[in-house]
Amino acid sequence: MNENINTVKRRFGIIGFDPALDHVIDVAMQVAVTDLSVLVTGESGSGKESVPKIIHAYSPRKTKTYIAVNCGAIPEGTIDSELFGHEKGAFTGAVDSRKGYFEEANGGTLFLDEVADLPLSTQVRLLRVLETGEYIRVGSSKVMKTDVRVVAATNVNIADRIAKGKFREDLYYRLNSVPIRVPALRERPGDIYPLFVKFAADFSDKYHVPTISLTEEAQAMLRSYRWPGNVRQLKNVTEQISLIEKERLITPDMLKPYLTGPVGSNLPAVMPSDTERQDNVQREIVFKFIAELQREVQELKASVAQLTKNPQMYVQGTHPHHVLPDASIPDGGQYPLVTAHGLHSSEPEQYDDSEVIEDTADYSMEGLEKQAIIAALKRHHDNRKLAAQELGISERTLYRKIKEYEIN
Repeated sequence: MNENINTVKRRFGIIGFDPALDHVIDVAMQVAVTDLSVLVTGESGSGKESVPKIIHAYSPRKTKTYIAVNCGAIPEGTIDSELFGHEKGAFTGAVDSRKGYFEEANGGTLFLDEVADLPLSTQVRLLRVLETGEYIRVGSSKVMKTDVRVVAATNVNIADRIAKGKFREDLYYRLNSVPIRVPALRERPGDIYPLFVKFAADFSDKYHVPTISLTEEAQAMLRSYRWPGNVRQLKNVTEQISLIEKERLITPDMLKPYLTGPVGSNLPAVMPSDTERQDNVQREIVFKFIAELQREVQELKASVAQLTKNPQMYVQGTHPHHVLPDASIPDGGQYPLVTAHGLHSSEPEQYDDSEVIEDTADYSMEGLEKQAIIAALKRHHDNRKLAAQELGISERTLYRKIKEYEIN
């Protein structure tokens, strides 16, 4: 069975060696061949969404449809329509009949994430379809049948919801035919550093930057942190460090500002000093600035692709994005310069986009922050309130930064 578990991990990109994680995969594979309902529990960000994928992939339904639904993200007024479908004219805006997820997934698997957020009226409908396979579209009286394997998940204590009258006890037992609990990241500390290494390598490839690594002391800090956001939080922290830190070897002092909340089981939360809080604000501004630059680069690449296909549409003033400014073409570049007089060259060729921008800017943390503030002010025509909102800082902080960097 161990070899099968390792195969599943490779197939679904699961990183970890903890016995508790192996047990989750083992149970998922065993229950996959049945049609029993499964309830997956665990904290937010712990990786619950992998379990229904494993169950579907190793079930007789694997060639049929798999649909994942986040019940907490659908408004209460439309959840019945989303799950069970509706008839034309059933409610305002129902201009046509529509299939629901139970109809779309007929013969396959339906994953109901955050199932505890379903309203009580929808819980009654769900219980019926689980017990009999029957449901009725909103606005219809015709009973329809479906054959769907349901896997549900939640990050809340359903027993507490039942006690408060917010979740039906009979539905809980119907969903909980096979319970699977995904352990929190802090419960498998040996997997924390391997996950960090995997994420660091992924972001190195994604952003074309050298891979970050941790000193032994920083590794110990990483393992001792409680990770309230679990794997999702670890991935987010790794991405931020990969983008923001200039040094590639991360020390505890460099790592500490990225960790918020309790460190270790009995230690108080890491409370940053005034200097660290300023650093966090600066990092947040720079992080948003880098994301904005990445977006602009993608738009530029899309414009270049369109230029290659249809050069004439990029004559200045005729295209919504106008032209590629002369300064964006590197010295010796092969792309045509576009002006109001037309194209200077008609045969665009490939070029190395790493040489497009001459590297004369200030890439220090302070320099990037100043550029971010200037860019935000320009986008909002010097409206400091809107610029501060975009940067995620207060107007008072923005005023202080403008004065500090002598921005006119």
